Amino acid sequence: MTTSTRQQFVLQAKKLFAQRGFYGTSIATIANALGLTKQALLHYFGSKEKLYGEVLLQISSGLLTESERTLKADHQATERLSDLVIAHYHLLMNDDDSARLIMRELLDNEQRAEKAGSWYLASYLNALVDTAMEIETIKHLGRAQALAFIYQLLGAAHYFAVSQPTLEQIFGRALSKQTRAGYERELRNLISGRLRPM
Repeated sequence: MTTSTRQQFVLQAKKLFAQRGFYGTSIATIANALGLTKQALLHYFGSKEKLYGEVLLQISSGLLTESERTLKADHQATERLSDLVIAHYHLLMNDDDSARLIMRELLDNEQRAEKAGSWYLASYLNALVDTAMEIETIKHLGRAQALAFIYQLLGAAHYFAVSQPTLEQIFGRALSKQTRAGYERELRNLISGRLRPM
C-alpha cells in the first residue's frame, strides 16, 4: 500500500470516528466505506485500536507542525502563546473532523485510558505549557496552574469550533457568522487579560 493510499484510509477512518466515536465505529463500517473487506483493513492496520492511533497521530502531528513554526518565531512568550492558541483555533475551525474527534476522545477515553500506550497529544500540550511557563505572570504559579490556564484557553477555542452547527441553528446564519468573525479577537483578549500583572 502506498503512503498516499494509507493516508486516504486514515482520513476516511478519521471522518467515521469523528461522526460516531471510537466505540460507535466498527472495523466493518470503516472497511465498507473504503471498499475493502474487514480482513484487508486488519491486514493493513492490525486492529481498530491501531488505526485509531494513526488517526490521533495525524491530528497530533498537524498540531505540532503548526506549533513548531510559532515556537521558532523570535517573539515574546506572551505573543507566542497567543499565536499558538489562535493557530489551534484556526486548525479546528478548518477541520471539523479533528475538532469533533478530539472532543470525543476526551469524552470516550475513560475506558481505554489505563491501557493507553501512547498519549498522542502530550507533546503538543507540553509545548504549550512550557511556553506559558516562560511568562512571568504564570511561571511563579507553577506548572499545574499553567496547565489549567492552557486547558481553559484550548477549551474556549475547541468548544466554539465544535458548536458551530448548533450555534447556527439557535441564532441563525447571519449572527453565527458575525460571532465567528469576532471570536479570534475575544480569544486574544482572554489571553492578554489573564497575562496582565495582578
